This record gives sequence, C-alpha cells and structure tokens, in this order.
Amino acid sequence: MVSQTPEPQLATPGADSYTTFAAGQDYRHELSIKRSRFITVLRRVEDETAARELVAELRREFYDARHHCSAFVIGPDRGVQRSNDDGEPSGTAGTPMLEALLKRETRAASETGAGSDGTADLSDVCAVVVRYFGGILLGAGGLVRAYSESVSSAINAAPLVRRNRLRLFTVAVPHAQAGRLENDLRSSGYVMTGNTYDAENTHVGLAMADDTDVIIAAVERLAALTAGSARLSVVGTDWVDSPR
Repeated sequence: MVSQTPEPQLATPGADSYTTFAAGQDYRHELSIKRSRFITVLRRVEDETAARELVAELRREFYDARHHCSAFVIGPDRGVQRSNDDGEPSGTAGTPMLEALLKRETRAASETGAGSDGTADLSDVCAVVVRYFGGILLGAGGLVRAYSESVSSAINAAPLVRRNRLRLFTVAVPHAQAGRLENDLRSSGYVMTGNTYDAENTHVGLAMADDTDVIIAAVERLAALTAGSARLSVVGTDWVDSPR
C-alpha cells in the first residue's frame, strides 16, 4: 500500500480566523540557481492596492532586473487571488508562487484535532520574486521549481500570526487599579487591545471569542477580580492579531 501525504484543508468562506505575516516589515530571502538570482520579498497587505504598491516599489529598487513576478492572496476567505509571470513563460512563475502561498500549511494536524489534516489558511500576503537572469536557461520545469522554492523558503523565515475575529470590550476601573487588572486579565489568557482614559477611569480594552460561554466566563472572572464592581462594556467586533 502506498502512503500518501494528505492535502491540507484550505480556508473556507466565512472563516473567523486565518494566518498572516506579522505586520510592519518586509521579509526577504535570496536563492541562486544556475547563476540566476531569485530575490523574494514578502509583505502583509490589506488590499490589492497595497499589493501592487509593493510590486511598484521593487521595480524601482531592482530596476535592472529582468523579471518582477508576483502573487497575492487577500481576505479572510482568501477571495482575492492574483498572480503575474512578468515575462516568464506562461504559468512558470506567478502560478507556482500563488500555489506556494495557498498550500502553505500553517497549522499541523496535531494542532487542529485528531483525525484532521493540516490547515492552509495564509492570507493578506503578497510575494514578489525578482529574478536576475544568469545566462543559463532553466526550462519550464526548472522555473516552476525555482519560483515555488523561492516563496516557500521565504515563508519559512517570516514570523506568522493568527488573525481572529473577536468580540471587543472595555472595563472601566479607577486609574490606580488598571495596571493590576490588566495583568490579571492577560495572565488569564485574554487578548488586551489597549486602554483609553478619562478624568476618573482607565478603560481597559480586551477581546475574546464571540461565544456565549466564553463571555459568561469572562464576566465571572471579572467579578472575582474586582469584587463585583466592574462591568464589561461591548465595543463591537474586529480582527485582532495574536501570536501563533
């Protein structure tokens, strides 16, 4: 019997969480294959405009390169998917780059539960591979492997975060009590979203899953921490980053 590696489960419409790159910087990786240089740049992007801006930036930076191939995936359900071969033979650059993003397994089966496959849900990401031709033709198969490996290797070096749709709350407490309450909530596993202030109180921000049992548990925990004096105030819902 031949053992086969299971295909990862792909992100589905209506997803309430997905994986993306940590924000605020680019992630770069370079491969040299038969004298050709493949420089991969990864960036977290919020929309198509931001993805295309990255391509434009790299065209200016690497103005003397022959190719600036790209692929990007955007949205919680990964509804926006684009790729561009930028002069390479059709299907040998942008498509394998996009596949490398789409099939990247971000959570192993051991993390997703018994009997399940790993999960591929990387999104809000753009990859650009800049190629300096080295004078040796790689052939269609060689190009596919080179562009796929370039993106996959770059992802290996990029820190990933979980992005979850969470219910947002604030808790108003006197300024002197805010630091201790925030530490207690953080140590209890809640995601802290920052504080605001007025003359009398600090409004401690926190987020949690939009689940009745989770919210009830938070109310009970807050009552225990403040002797029943503090209350959760609903702010809304938003996408919030958390470490993987």
